Amino acid sequence: MTKPDVLYVSKPNAEWWRTAVIYQIYPRSFADGNGDGMGDLQGVTARLESLQELGIDAIWFSPFFKSPQKDAGYDVSDYKDIDPLFGNLADFDALLTRAHSLGLRIIVDLVPNHTSDQHEWFQAALKAGKGSPERDMYIFREGRGLFKNKAPNNWPSVFGGSQWTRVIEPNGKKGQWYLHIFDSSQPDLNWKNPPVRDEFDNILRFWLDRGVDGFRIDVAHGMIKREGLPNTKQFSTEMGGVKSEGDMTIEELEVANPYWGQPEVHDINRRWRKIIDSYNDRAMAAEAWISGPLERMARWVRPDEYNQTFNFGYMFAGWTKAAQIKSIEDSFTAFGAVGAPSTWVLSNHDTIRHVTRYGMVGELPQGDGIGPDYEQPDEALGLRKGRANTAFMLGLPGGAYIYQGEELGLPEHTTLEGKYRQDPTYFRTKGKRVGRDGCRVPLPWEAGANQSNGFSSNGASWLPQPESYKSYSRDAQRGVAGSTLELYKQLLKVRKEQGLGGGDFRWAPELSDEQSLAFVNNGVAVVANFGPDAVILPAGELLVTTQHDLRVEGELQQDQVAWIKLS
Repeated sequence: MTKPDVLYVSKPNAEWWRTAVIYQIYPRSFADGNGDGMGDLQGVTARLESLQELGIDAIWFSPFFKSPQKDAGYDVSDYKDIDPLFGNLADFDALLTRAHSLGLRIIVDLVPNHTSDQHEWFQAALKAGKGSPERDMYIFREGRGLFKNKAPNNWPSVFGGSQWTRVIEPNGKKGQWYLHIFDSSQPDLNWKNPPVRDEFDNILRFWLDRGVDGFRIDVAHGMIKREGLPNTKQFSTEMGGVKSEGDMTIEELEVANPYWGQPEVHDINRRWRKIIDSYNDRAMAAEAWISGPLERMARWVRPDEYNQTFNFGYMFAGWTKAAQIKSIEDSFTAFGAVGAPSTWVLSNHDTIRHVTRYGMVGELPQGDGIGPDYEQPDEALGLRKGRANTAFMLGLPGGAYIYQGEELGLPEHTTLEGKYRQDPTYFRTKGKRVGRDGCRVPLPWEAGANQSNGFSSNGASWLPQPESYKSYSRDAQRGVAGSTLELYKQLLKVRKEQGLGGGDFRWAPELSDEQSLAFVNNGVAVVANFGPDAVILPAGELLVTTQHDLRVEGELQQDQVAWIKLS
C-alpha cells in the first residue's frame, strides 16, 4: 500500500473550473420540448431545475450548431447559428439567462478539426478548384498512381475505411482527394492556413460575447497533421520486434501517428487561451484522446494552454484496487506537474456507459457499442460497481464530469436493432461495429407517461428506449432512499459542503486492508471495499454511502463505498 503522503494540495481561492462538477447534455436526447421526438433547447430550459436540484455546477452541451446531422451535430455547417432541430439563437439566449439565474454555467462544444461538407467554406472549395485559396481552407491532395486513383496515404478513418475521398472537379472529371479523419461528410480543416485560425478566433468571440462560460474543444489533438502527410508506421525495436504504444516515448508517439497529437497544435492552444483570458472567468476543456503516458496529455493543460482536459486514463482504469491506485497517483503526478487540476470522468457520448462496462465480459474498442447479438452484460453487477466508482470518484479533489442519465444509473441500450441505428460507424463498417447509439438513447423522465417515459409530450423519440428504462425514470427514483438519483444528489451535496473538490488528498493505509482502499480528503475518509469480505468502517460521522442501509461503524459490503467524517 502507498505511503500516507499528501499527493494533492488544493489552491486557495481556486478558479471555479478547478472544482466544478460539470454535467454533459447530449441535446437530442435530454428532453423534447416540442413533441417532434428530438431533444431541444426549450426542453432543456424546462428541465433546468432538476439539474440545479441534482447539485451540479455547470452544463456542457454537445453541439447544437446548424448541421446536416450526419454525425449527430459534430458535422457543423454554421458555427454561429443553432440547428432548427434544437431551436434558434433566441432559445439559446433564454436558456443561458435561465441557467445563470439558477447558478449554472454553460459550456458549449466547439468542433474545430473539421466542418460539414455542407459548410459554405467547403462548398466554395469544391467550386473553386485546385490551387485556390478556398481549397486551401481544407486538406486537398493529388492521388497516387498513374491515374491518381489511389488515396494519398494509408491513413484509416476513425469510422472505418479510408480518410480520403476523391472529388469531382468543376469540369466534371475526377480530381483531387480531401482528408477526413472521421466521416466523408466531415472534411478536415487546414489549420496551417492563417485564415482558418482567424475564422475560429471570431467564432470563439461570438459565443463568449453572447455570455457562455467556456468551451469543450472536440478532437483537440487532431488539428495539425505532420508536414508531407506521411504514412502511419510502427516502431521496430533493435531486436526486430514492434513496440507497442505503451513502450514508446512521447516523441516516438508523435512520429508514429502523423495526425494525432502533433507538437504544433500547442500553438493553437496558446492562441485560444489568450482569447479566453481576455474575458472574465471563462474556461476551456480539451478532448484530447492521447495515447502513451499521462504526461503527454498533461501538456495540453500547461499554464498557457487549456484549463482542463478529460482524464480518459481514469475513465477506462477499471474498478479494481490496483487500477484505482495507479490511475489516481498518475493523474495527480502528471497534472500536478504543470499546475493543473485532475478531472475525473467515467462516461460520455462516445463510450459505453460505465454501469454497463462494469457488467461486461471483455472489452470493445473506443467508439463502439454492444449489439443484440453480443454477449449481454450483467446489469445488476454493473450498476453496483458503477455506483461505487462514482462515489469514489466524486470524493477526489479536482473537477468532475457526469454524463446525462448516469445519475439515474441508466445502462447502455444493448439490444437496439440495426434499423434504428444512426451512428456513421455502423454504416461505414457495414454493421461490423454497431457504434455509439446505445449510450445516446433519450432519457426517461416520468415512468409510463408515454412510450418515451416523458422524454417528449407525445411519446415520440428519435431512438427507442429499452423496456428497462421505465424503472430508471427520474420520477421513479426521486425521493426514494437508496436510488441512484438520491445517491448522486447526496454525493454532490456533501462534496460541496465538505469542500472536497478543493481539498487535500492523501491515501489512508491505516484505514485500508488487502481488499479495501481508503483516502482522506479535507478530513473525510472515502473507503471502498473491493470484496469479497465485509470490512469494518472507521469511527466517525457517516456522511454518505452507496450501501443505503449502512450504519456508522457497520460493515461495508463488496463494491460499496462510504464517506466518513473522521472524529
